[in-house]
Amino acid sequence: MTDMEFYGAQPEVDLTYSDVFLVPRRSAVTSRLDVDLSPGDGSTATIPIVSSNMNSVTGPRLAATLARRGGLGVLPQDMPLQDLDAAIRWVKDQPVPWDTPLVLGPDATVAEAAKLLPATEGHGIVVVADPDAPRIHVDDILGVVAATRLGTALPDARLGDLTRGRTASIDADDVESARHAFDLIVAADAEITCVLHHGYLVGTLSRRSALRATLYRPAVDASGRLIVAAAVGINGDVASKAKALAAAGVDVLVVDTAHGHQEGMLRALHTVSQLDLGIPIAAGNIVTAEGAHDLVAAGASILKVGVGPGAMCTTRMMTAVGRPQFSAVLETAEAARVMGAHVWADGGVRYPRDVALALAAGAASVMIGSWFAGTIEAPGQLQTDASGRTYKESWGMASTKAVHERFGRLDPYELARKELFAEGISSSKIYLDPLRPGLEDLLDMITSGVRSSFTYAGAASVAEFHDRARVGLQSAAGYEEGKALPVSW
Repeated sequence: MTDMEFYGAQPEVDLTYSDVFLVPRRSAVTSRLDVDLSPGDGSTATIPIVSSNMNSVTGPRLAATLARRGGLGVLPQDMPLQDLDAAIRWVKDQPVPWDTPLVLGPDATVAEAAKLLPATEGHGIVVVADPDAPRIHVDDILGVVAATRLGTALPDARLGDLTRGRTASIDADDVESARHAFDLIVAADAEITCVLHHGYLVGTLSRRSALRATLYRPAVDASGRLIVAAAVGINGDVASKAKALAAAGVDVLVVDTAHGHQEGMLRALHTVSQLDLGIPIAAGNIVTAEGAHDLVAAGASILKVGVGPGAMCTTRMMTAVGRPQFSAVLETAEAARVMGAHVWADGGVRYPRDVALALAAGAASVMIGSWFAGTIEAPGQLQTDASGRTYKESWGMASTKAVHERFGRLDPYELARKELFAEGISSSKIYLDPLRPGLEDLLDMITSGVRSSFTYAGAASVAEFHDRARVGLQSAAGYEEGKALPVSW
């Protein structure tokens, strides 16, 4: 068991997040902002949030945005090595204090722009003469189209025709702090501004993104660049791929397979650990103390925990294999801690409360998949259903769609054999929350809730929360009681 204590009855069965609740206790932590959410897992992350290595969840854009706010994105193993290399280097090239500019040419239409951005505040498109230019000079900036403008313009309207007047901009050298940047944007009376350095575009900034920069600490490497992780499978030339990713600058290597407690994983881990790459190695997925012991002994310093709790996963219904997630995290975290390793709780998160409960059970960080798939920054284009609601497509990593992407270059017979045994959801519509369409909007909600959880427990850090969390068991009715009513009774 971890130092987390059960309040009242002791569990006689394995538990999910819905089965438990946090009990408040005497606290000297007076403000949510006094809480340090750094996971302490060997990465330089400053919040305990990791995006899942799913094709529909983590691409370079989401990884950079997440790292800018302190989290860690894991690029999926299905990407060809050349694309993975390019994605890692792209993240490393992105600005830390500013948002990555979204750039389109003047002939791009509103309909094309709407596939990248919904009509929401705090976002915009920089319209430039040549969007393919490696560097964009201020003289080539035609204007900025706020995302809210996309909701009122005709679909076939050219972006170049929507730019009017002088483009609001600030010089990077003039910005003294994140608070000062906020004041500069207010003074410019703009929804979104361009950030220039020596006459070239280096980023964009909105009031909200400047405000966030005062509340979050970016996750950066020793050179001050945004961090990023990448996954590799356990088959093939694992050593060559691991060395290539390390050379590209990856900060955490994730050795990943659905059933992590197997001989193939142990061989792959031993191979990678012998390379002495100088970066943390995460591995999984597992759900038992025995699995934790074996993977750490083989070279893992971080364990991915979870089999079957994900929204896109059908493993439990297809195979009966898995384990309720709270108990899986509780047991593996204790085993990992004894061996000096850490746990990432992977899957089953649907509310901020679930993130807090995973941390209470002993996780250093929590991996989020489908929840992040429905964001502006996730891979894929925005689509609109018949009712006008905006969504992105998501799918499970063992589904027929994922298998076809992973093994599409096999001969038709071998591909057909693999597709025959696919499992998981191949296509699901993940709708954007109109109030929280961006990744950062979700991070605000999650970290706000988790910070409050810490103050209720009297914990100022993740390590203290592991020790001070007090958890009780509840009935299904107790869980329902905790939900807000959407309408009056």
